[in-house]
Amino acid sequence: MRPEERRYDRPEFGSGGSYGARKALPQSQSPRTKPPRKEGQGAPGDPRRQPQRSRELQAKIEDAVLARHDKPAVKLPKTFGEPEGERLQKVLARAGMGSRRACEELVDQGRVQVNGKLVTEQGKRVDPEKDEIKVDGLTVATQSYLFFALNKPAGVVSTMEDPDGRQCLGDYVTNRETRLFHVGRLDTETEGIILLTNHGELAHRLTHPRYGVTKTYMAAITGPIPRDLGKTLAAGIELEDGFARADSFKVLQNVGKNYLVEVTLHEGRKHIVRRMLAEAGFPVEKLVRTHFGPIALGDQKSGWLRRLTNPEVGQLMNEVGL
Repeated sequence: MRPEERRYDRPEFGSGGSYGARKALPQSQSPRTKPPRKEGQGAPGDPRRQPQRSRELQAKIEDAVLARHDKPAVKLPKTFGEPEGERLQKVLARAGMGSRRACEELVDQGRVQVNGKLVTEQGKRVDPEKDEIKVDGLTVATQSYLFFALNKPAGVVSTMEDPDGRQCLGDYVTNRETRLFHVGRLDTETEGIILLTNHGELAHRLTHPRYGVTKTYMAAITGPIPRDLGKTLAAGIELEDGFARADSFKVLQNVGKNYLVEVTLHEGRKHIVRRMLAEAGFPVEKLVRTHFGPIALGDQKSGWLRRLTNPEVGQLMNEVGL
């Protein structure tokens, strides 16, 4: 039978009319069966249909759910909670004494003391803010202190800030985590090592006459100089503010009348080296401080700032009884 000769008004097709009501097909055989709508997904215009949430609203809802589940930590008694303090090897490693394994070896070798007592076992806990920790007799700086050495160029004033706009120490310290201050001073035209720190007690002791921390200078003068100049400086030179004495004196280099001498003293009065040598008859042409206590300038370039190593900090503290 050709398609145009087919009839669709038979009763089994339920077309209505004289042949009766349409016969319903089973749902499984329905040609246009649609999946049931989910809750909240009604047809457009249906009041049951819910608008789609924005990302911001969804994020707020998720945060609110998380907040309901975030409960304050339960403070357990010390018996059940984490022991107080930090492990000693962790504190030592953070202070720059090496890896944690290397710091454990320091304990095994009997080189670590806490509050004056030798540590003989691993796992000891300490409070870095209160306990005094020493390695090989030198105090370890475990707190958040900073220690720097600057090779100050000539013409730089020994202040962190200068209201007159002159070049100062603060110009050489960038991106520092906390406020630093200088330990003592150097004359504007004097070059050499100057320490910067935020450890107030150490800075105070390093400059206090009671502790007698020595400073060593290298001075360029014009000779000839007498052989007993060192004895004269050691015996004392009378200045307008009292006698000044050198701890040691030696000639480092001599080319013709040009002399390079080294002077060590523990006093810190203004222009002290320049005034002593000038009073002895030998004005200083150039002056460089090469040592501040146990810290040496070495080959550090002019204007360069470097952080002191932990052993150097320990030596400074040991120098003044900290």
